[in-house]
Amino acid sequence: MRRTAICLAASSMALSLSACGGLGVTGDSADASPTKGNDITLGLLLPEKANTRYDKFDHPIIRAKVAELTDNKGEVVYANADADAGAQSEQMQKMIDDKVDVILLDAVDSKAIATDVQKAKDAGIPVIAYDRLAEGPIDAYISFDNELVGEVQGRSLMAALGGDVDTATKVVMMNGSPTDPNAKQFKAGALSELNGQVTIAKTYDTKDWKPENAEANMAEAIEEIGVNNIAAVYSANDGMAGGVIRALEAAGVTELPPVTGQDAELDAVQRIVTGEQYMSVYKSYPEEAESAAEMAVALIQGKDIKFDSLTADRVDSPTTQDIPAQLVPVVALTTENINDTVINDGIYKLSEICTAKYKAACEEIGLK
Repeated sequence: MRRTAICLAASSMALSLSACGGLGVTGDSADASPTKGNDITLGLLLPEKANTRYDKFDHPIIRAKVAELTDNKGEVVYANADADAGAQSEQMQKMIDDKVDVILLDAVDSKAIATDVQKAKDAGIPVIAYDRLAEGPIDAYISFDNELVGEVQGRSLMAALGGDVDTATKVVMMNGSPTDPNAKQFKAGALSELNGQVTIAKTYDTKDWKPENAEANMAEAIEEIGVNNIAAVYSANDGMAGGVIRALEAAGVTELPPVTGQDAELDAVQRIVTGEQYMSVYKSYPEEAESAAEMAVALIQGKDIKFDSLTADRVDSPTTQDIPAQLVPVVALTTENINDTVINDGIYKLSEICTAKYKAACEEIGLK
């Protein structure tokens, strides 16, 4: 994917999108003659349930933001495909048949969904690719800077290995689903930091991002490489990191090697607190979800100035070039900044992280 950064998309800490100049535009009715009033219907298609973020954060945040933007007159129709590309195709066809006004699509299979995107286009329904860059004639894209995510993970892994690292150091790579274009970008970003620095002893593309598949893959890697020869594990997300750690513990490891993650899931944050998982990547889901809702409403209401201000970047998919886009920044989550990220942003309360089981570990790292 080619990226043209119009506004700085990377930072050592998450940045407010308001820093990107044009986002101060209000986009009220003076921007353009609205093509649709507040009685809009937004179709929301999310890809799976293994990652808890979609039902816990994305869906309710988008629903609330659409209500806010439309004086409670807008409707969000929601479907989750549970990692089934065929089911998602059927869900999207139903939304086309029901004549929703706009579709926010987080694709299970970015290539397979292209036919359905074309059907929506033919029906006059704009499609915004959400979180994953779907193929076909999409109208806009919003996600995090996915190559940066991988770079952050790779740099963090190298930092964890410290001065003991050399080209003979063996690392296992547990990448995401081969049907998810984001997984390829995470992998590319990580390899840009790891190649030539360590030996990638085993690498896996994990079907459907499922933790149990990652656990099975890791057990195979342990058998082939030898548990004592694995210095670190690159895991593309937190769910798979949990599977990796279970496999290592089942092999008798008591002092775990550094393991990366992504998504800042609650159990992953708790594993970071205890030292089982080295880091995660925190991505501001409220920022992404609210911006996606703003983008969709502005697009369907014909508020061109606001839409343009929300899509200052450009990306290419395998089928479409110069797609208006917004790339949201990310930050490495470690023991050092739990309070400044997930707690400060209201993702979790301190009491949710530091339950009785984790109270001592929280106090040890100054989280209280």
